[in-house]
Amino acid sequence: MRSGENPLLLRLREEKAHRLSGGIYHELQVRMTYNSNHIEGSRLSEEETRRIFETNTVGGDAHVDDIIETVNHFRAMDYCIDCAEEPLNEMIIKKLHDLLKSRTSDELLPYFRVGDYKERPNMAGGVETTPPQEVAAAMRRLLDRCQAKEKIAFEDIVDFHYHFERIHPFQDGNGRVGRLIAFKECLKYNIVPFIIEDTKKAFYYRGLKEYERERGYLVDTCYDGQDTMRRLLDFFQIFGHSFEEST
Repeated sequence: MRSGENPLLLRLREEKAHRLSGGIYHELQVRMTYNSNHIEGSRLSEEETRRIFETNTVGGDAHVDDIIETVNHFRAMDYCIDCAEEPLNEMIIKKLHDLLKSRTSDELLPYFRVGDYKERPNMAGGVETTPPQEVAAAMRRLLDRCQAKEKIAFEDIVDFHYHFERIHPFQDGNGRVGRLIAFKECLKYNIVPFIIEDTKKAFYYRGLKEYERERGYLVDTCYDGQDTMRRLLDFFQIFGHSFEEST
C-alpha cells in the first residue's frame, strides 16, 4: 500500500518531517510511549513522558533507564512510521529491539543481547515461553504463516501479537516490541491502530494468558484500544471511512 492511500500514515510522516507540535504525531508519540512503557513498569508519568518528548528534559526522581527507554521508544515509533510499508521480517523486529534497549543498563549484562534473540529462558506472567535454542525457527514459522495470508485483517494482527508474545523472543522488551510491530502492521494495511492504555493492562494480560481458550478477551481489549485511537482520529479530522474495516 502506498502511504498516500493511508491518511494516518501520510499525516504522521508529514508532521514527523516538520516536527509539528500539537498534532497527531506528537500526541501518539506521547500516549503510545507512556502507556506501553508504563504497562512494563516504567515509573514516568504521562506528563514526564510528554516533557521528555517536547523539551528533552525531565524533573523529579526519574530512573535513568526509564528516561532512556522513553527516548528510545520515540525513536522506535519513528522507525515504524518510516518502514511501515515494508514486509515484516526478522531484521525489522530485531531493529526495533535494538532501538528500544540500546544504552540501557541491560546492555551491560553479559547474557543480554540487544537487537538479537534471547540467550536464557524466560517466562511471561508465569507462563513458559519458547526456549532460546528454538526461537529463531519459531519466529521464521510465525513470519512465514503471516506472509502466506492473502489479506490481513485486524484480527490477524492481534493473532500475530499473541504468538509473538508467546514465543517471547527477546530477553526483555517483548511487550513493547510486540506492540510496536502491531502499530507498524496496522499502518501497512490501513487498519486503525490500537493503544493499550495502562489502565486496561489487567484486561490485556488476561487476554494474552487466556487466548488459546478464549480469543475474545484479547481481541475485545484491542478493539477497545482501537476506539481510543478513533477518538484521536476524529479529533484531528483524519476520517475513519478511509480505513479498512476491522471486522
